[in-house]
Amino acid sequence: MTTGKSSRRDNRRSSDAAGPAEPQPTGQAGTPAIGRVLAEARLAAGLTVDEVSARTRVRVPIVHAIEEDDFSRCGGDFYARGHLRALARAVDADGDALVARYDAIHGTEPVQLAPVATLDSRRIRTGSGRPNWTAAMLVAIAAVVLLIGFNLVSGKSGRAAVGSASSPLPSATVSASPSPTPAQPPAPAPSVAPIAAAPADKVTVKLVADSGTSWISAADSDGKSLFQNNLDQGQDQTFTDPRSIKLVIGNAAAVHLYVNGKDLGPAGKDGQVVHLTYTPGDPQAG
Repeated sequence: MTTGKSSRRDNRRSSDAAGPAEPQPTGQAGTPAIGRVLAEARLAAGLTVDEVSARTRVRVPIVHAIEEDDFSRCGGDFYARGHLRALARAVDADGDALVARYDAIHGTEPVQLAPVATLDSRRIRTGSGRPNWTAAMLVAIAAVVLLIGFNLVSGKSGRAAVGSASSPLPSATVSASPSPTPAQPPAPAPSVAPIAAAPADKVTVKLVADSGTSWISAADSDGKSLFQNNLDQGQDQTFTDPRSIKLVIGNAAAVHLYVNGKDLGPAGKDGQVVHLTYTPGDPQAG
């Protein structure tokens, strides 16, 4: 009996002398690294790195770095999360789970992961504000009609009336028949686009993905996130704030900008990431 106990004590000492077990590669036992998960999902989908880069517009060197768990080339946690979601979507992986693991490993916090209750209350506030927006549009259109009628009664030309009424609109060429004789009434004013009725004391920004997909981040003047997701081709988003709207657009050429009633065209070049800020009045990107 004494010999058996001595053997067990000797075995325990030998085990202690061997030191602790080697750590797992990711710091979490049995859990593969983030980059490895994406690489295996890409191979399972039968895609090359070049094909994934073309689908997500994430440059090839960055895709390679992420698959090696190197996030230093992403430009910060904000862009690293966006790249993870885009790559996971392309290879049919769970992007939310990968972002959560990234935050846990790197000690960062996501930009905005609002609970369900917060999202529901935001929808309620947005829905309750729409009737006011519609009323503002109707008031603005009624004001335009009254101004045109006043100018006609005062004897002003139809062209002056149209120019005064359409001042918030972007400049455009109106196709019309030759000018009527003085005895004829002037031609009716062109139809007013809905965005032209935006209140003058607010900034209104509309984004339209008309030539591809782009990652969008929008925040109000207090820094509160209004939107953070991909905007697929054919989709649009509109944002309004009394002071400013701040934008980050991941693929600028795919997004068409309409700000305070003006058509500003594409936000930038193909694959370009732009940071824009707009305020009420004549739109000037900051």
